[in-house]
Amino acid sequence: MRQIPETELILHPDGSVYHLRLRPEQLGNLVFTVGDPDRVPAVSQHLDQIDFKLQNREFITHTGWKNGHRVSVISTGMGTDNIEILMTELDALVNVDLQTREVKSQKTSLQIIRIGTSGSLQEDIPTGTLLASELAIGMDTLMAYYPPLSGTQDLSQAIQVELGLTFRPYQAAASTLLLNKLSPEILRGVTLTCPGFYAPQGREVRLKPRFEHMIERLAALRVQGRYLTNFEMETAGYYALGELLGHEVLSLNAILANRPLKKFDAAGEKTVERAIETALATFTK
Repeated sequence: MRQIPETELILHPDGSVYHLRLRPEQLGNLVFTVGDPDRVPAVSQHLDQIDFKLQNREFITHTGWKNGHRVSVISTGMGTDNIEILMTELDALVNVDLQTREVKSQKTSLQIIRIGTSGSLQEDIPTGTLLASELAIGMDTLMAYYPPLSGTQDLSQAIQVELGLTFRPYQAAASTLLLNKLSPEILRGVTLTCPGFYAPQGREVRLKPRFEHMIERLAALRVQGRYLTNFEMETAGYYALGELLGHEVLSLNAILANRPLKKFDAAGEKTVERAIETALATFTK
């Protein structure tokens, strides 16, 4: 059995993983993640019991119980670079013996649900909508450093051609196990994961984005009847690493902006709260 060197998987003296600062007994098998650290208590307040709270950098964890399920709520910060840290260290907590540094022969699959905010790319997806990402396209280069993904890459290829990118975006799917637990009333869509908030999402403040009319061009793409519905900054990283590491992952998006109509959700806090309540009710039955 391969022993992982201490420079590859850094641990604190108390045996906790480096960035999350968690030990295995402090993690639930059901994990809800949020980008904003301030949103962790907004989720954990719905738990029946909170046993543990910890903060290290932008990673805040509350672990407790909901309807008999051992649950952790963790903030991630923004971007797929943070998601790579999160997913790698969550996996190490359950699939590496941190005392011997050996990979366990029997693997544990976590259920990880992202509760996040997002913007719509289509006029007919209004603010206030809850949208589950069936697929996600990563516009960053994270997966250039990992083994290839198993699924088709047709949408990612179409985006590369449309924008003339020098790299291939990557395409990954949600967990069908988790997706099938959602009410059919929840909209399903294809999420574009961007490596920034401004120019990578077509916004112009003082610097002009390189790609002219990017929002309109990407919104108009059609591949095998599928099209991009929304965008944010993390989902594709979750899905790609979830596939490679063997975890069940789902992203539930609260649509707070409609970019084609240039409208923002005036009741955004209530929309986010509805997403939180929906996620907890669905996955802690």
